[in-house]
Amino acid sequence: MHLDGRVLFYFLMAWAAAADQIRYAVPEEMEKGSIVGNIARDLGLQTEDLSKRSVRIVSRGKTQHFSFSLTNGYLSISEKIDREKICAHTSPCLLIVELIAQNPLQLYQFEVEIQDINDNAPRFQEEELLLDISEISVPGTLLSLPRASDQDVGVNSIQDYHLMENVHFKTVVSETRDQKEAKLILERALDRENVSVHHLILVATDGGDPVRSGTLQIRVFILDNNDNPPVFSHYVYKVTVDEDVAEGTLLTTVTATDADQGINAEVTYSVGLPPLGLPPKVQIDSQSGDVYLTGTLDFEDTAFYEIKIHAKDNGGLVGESRLMIEVIDRNDNSPTITITSLSTPISEDSKPGTVIAILNVHDRDSQENGRVTCFISENLPFHLEYSFSNYYSLVTVQLLDREEAFEYNISIIAEDHGTPVLTTSEMIRLLISDINDNAPVFDSPSFTAYVMENNPKAVSIFSVKARDSDWDQNAIITYSLMNNFKEDASRFSYLSINSGTGVIYALRSFDYEEFKELKVQVKAHDGGSPPLSNNDTLTIVVVDENDNRPQILFPSPSMDESTGVEFVPRSSDPGYLVTKALQYTSKRLEEHVQLLTKQQNILEARLEDQEGRARRNNIRVVGVPKGAEGPSVDLFLEDLILNKLRPKRLPNFFSVERAHWAPILLPKPL
Repeated sequence: MHLDGRVLFYFLMAWAAAADQIRYAVPEEMEKGSIVGNIARDLGLQTEDLSKRSVRIVSRGKTQHFSFSLTNGYLSISEKIDREKICAHTSPCLLIVELIAQNPLQLYQFEVEIQDINDNAPRFQEEELLLDISEISVPGTLLSLPRASDQDVGVNSIQDYHLMENVHFKTVVSETRDQKEAKLILERALDRENVSVHHLILVATDGGDPVRSGTLQIRVFILDNNDNPPVFSHYVYKVTVDEDVAEGTLLTTVTATDADQGINAEVTYSVGLPPLGLPPKVQIDSQSGDVYLTGTLDFEDTAFYEIKIHAKDNGGLVGESRLMIEVIDRNDNSPTITITSLSTPISEDSKPGTVIAILNVHDRDSQENGRVTCFISENLPFHLEYSFSNYYSLVTVQLLDREEAFEYNISIIAEDHGTPVLTTSEMIRLLISDINDNAPVFDSPSFTAYVMENNPKAVSIFSVKARDSDWDQNAIITYSLMNNFKEDASRFSYLSINSGTGVIYALRSFDYEEFKELKVQVKAHDGGSPPLSNNDTLTIVVVDENDNRPQILFPSPSMDESTGVEFVPRSSDPGYLVTKALQYTSKRLEEHVQLLTKQQNILEARLEDQEGRARRNNIRVVGVPKGAEGPSVDLFLEDLILNKLRPKRLPNFFSVERAHWAPILLPKPL
């Protein structure tokens, strides 16, 4: 196929390679943008859903060979693909492509086979080969020739060897382990005296279209009188060795004998050239035949080596054997964990079974050494579910609560079944997003504030505090007042609250004589959607101040020279009721008797101001306010009993402003 600058739409059929497995096939070296196939259609995905579900290719490694169109669902080539770079001699060359879709989370896997094109010609490792052959060699004598290498595979690899025209030699081609190799066979007897050196050209051709070829120059030197080549004791030497064997280890010893005598029977050993691109792993002692390891082995790179061993006598004849090295796998590779998809944060109301992440585990070792078990290291509300082909899903197993844990660090452990066990860990940081599932809670079930009457206006008198265990907007609290106790609306206007801080202000001065307490409901609601709220009761207790004087209602203090006079019989006993004085106050009067002075028959008493309502009280003398000087009442009585005199009028009988109705009783004799 001719590839030019145009975008090639090379659509090959897709088929199921396994259950629901899709495989495409495209040639290597196709131009960027060439269409591989309509993967969306083949997977049953609707084109209009591709963007909504964020369908994309899962990247594995540094190179992304394909791209996916969200517009039409086509899979196309994102850069030229060199099959030889990614697969070498492996056939078929399969690239595993993974497509992931969200909402719901799904993973699709399919294969793209990269087909070989004949873009590499056969090559020999050396440009020229020198061979020796005895002049007495008989027709049919075989000489080993090096193999050519071709990076292409299948029909595009080496298919034939042949010599350019020559009358003494020809090639015979054989196939071993899927590789063709040529030997040089003598067709006619040689005459060193006639021709001492033969110049040959070996041509290796592949089966591509057009055919490509590589050449090797061969010089054959004719030697005299050595007619027996060395012969190895084994045609094939087999060695099994662990991949972690140390460099310099003795692998085996080869031996070859020569039927000739003298110097023609002396044998030297050598290692044949390895295939192109494969570094030599052994060296041989040319005299003893001991074969040593010269490099490190890696089962994961190459599990089998085939190396040619040559034995050459002094006459130039060469015997050949093969050394087969089988590498045994050791558990020298830890598992790898690849997070292919992760959803974070997730809501705390996510249902059990919600998929959080998809991960892949892989171990380059083989058999039990490569079998991997994956688990979570801690007791967390998550577990791993095995999907397929070493894929696991990390899912929730119970409801989450952000207020208990807003973040999880989930340690994923992957361990193989080798000896010793090798492990790898990967940490997944998962954030839990909040929902508004908690109402504000006040610090106290109820609040009581004591406020002195006559308080200044527009000052703070109390503050309330509520807390919300949610997060961010859901935890922002706003305060307000509600008159849920059907208080007088005018009383409710006494208060205001700062909606952000919960500080309560008195908008007006309180008056104990007007009301003694005020109850309101404080509401706290959060900023969630829908918002949640809670109420609490605030009781404002008004504390009394001594801000009212007593007042005489009767007799009226406004009457000039008016004095209340009562006559008391001489025979009156102590406790005799003399008269009653009218006293009024808005406060409760708690009385106790306290005689302060006794001078010239003048009794002085003080009124006691305390909280309460106006009432009638029986007292012997008027008491004194507790802890206060207070307003006073002066009571003057003429000693009618002792002097038998007619009582005289006394001015200002009561010099007080407010008083209760209170009986005034005659005191005990002075």
